[in-house]
Amino acid sequence: MAELVSRQEYPVEVDHGGFALQDWDDRQVPVQFPDGFQHGVFLAAHPGRLDFTSAGHTHVAALAVEVWDAEPPVPSGTWEETATARIFSSSGKLEARSMTAGPMVDEIPLSDGPAAWSVRVVCTGREALAALAEEGAVDGVERYVAQFWPEV
Repeated sequence: MAELVSRQEYPVEVDHGGFALQDWDDRQVPVQFPDGFQHGVFLAAHPGRLDFTSAGHTHVAALAVEVWDAEPPVPSGTWEETATARIFSSSGKLEARSMTAGPMVDEIPLSDGPAAWSVRVVCTGREALAALAEEGAVDGVERYVAQFWPEV
């Protein structure tokens, strides 16, 4: 049975409808975010990075990052989007990046060194965010859970 190793929550700045999780050592990422970003694709994997299309243009999303020792069960709840991908992190850490502001301050630790990871991402609040977008600040409405586990 899979065991949860760590869980941390992060505010993620979304602008122009997207954000990314990218290897902390950006020298190991051949194409830096937002180059190659595909609007409309919920989760797209590129070497050293994961791109996300949000349901809103500019807001702060809530992101929970879970690290597991094996493939975990899907988080309980009702999810509007679910996707899986793979990523190799040469540094063992990721950083969240917005389209125009670049990297965010907090590092997102996965491991002590290089590793290949599977990830499942689920999201809710997308419909509510789209409906509230005209009203201004809607921080924390769109919520993501990213579950990482080592590839075997």
